[in-house]
Amino acid sequence: MNHELDFPAGIWETFARGRPPIRCSPGYLIYLQGTEATCFYYLKSGQVRSFIQSEDGAERALHTYGPGSLFGEASFFDELPRVSSAVALQPCEIVAIDRELVTQEIVKNPELALAMLKYLARTVRLLSGQVDQMAFRPAQWRVAHYLLALAGRDGVVPCAQEEIAAAVSASRVTVSRILNGFARRGWVALGYRAVRVLQPDLLEAACL
Repeated sequence: MNHELDFPAGIWETFARGRPPIRCSPGYLIYLQGTEATCFYYLKSGQVRSFIQSEDGAERALHTYGPGSLFGEASFFDELPRVSSAVALQPCEIVAIDRELVTQEIVKNPELALAMLKYLARTVRLLSGQVDQMAFRPAQWRVAHYLLALAGRDGVVPCAQEEIAAAVSASRVTVSRILNGFARRGWVALGYRAVRVLQPDLLEAACL
């Protein structure tokens, strides 16, 4: 259910080749909601979370990006202020991609343009799915869907229960109860600031 899995491995590495990465410490704000998007980013290592913030300061997580991902591209291409913020969750290495660089690379490899369009379409689909989740789905469905969407190839979702609660618009207590229920069924294993998906097929059945 991860919207990036069917892209060829390393497809975006061309943007980082020969360019020194920016190193970010955990908690570093890479960009802020409402600011001008003069570039987007390639995540070389680490993890980054995007989130939106309401006028009263409440935050809602949108997505967690792993190595090899692009992020911040939507506002870059539509040339409007950013609709979300991005923060480093771990020590990260990121590469800024400006208009000159993306133009140069697409001229060299026109297939990148089609891949970029597909990536943008997946971003829209992901956000549309999140709206559907928040509006119509029960909390158990939202938690299961979130875990499946973010689980790596090893099944690990590296985030705290508070982060899951923020992402699915549920209370910390509700998320804890749901995760403990999943763990009792043997669908997941709970660890420190991480959840490992053990039975993705059974967990996915909870999303039907």
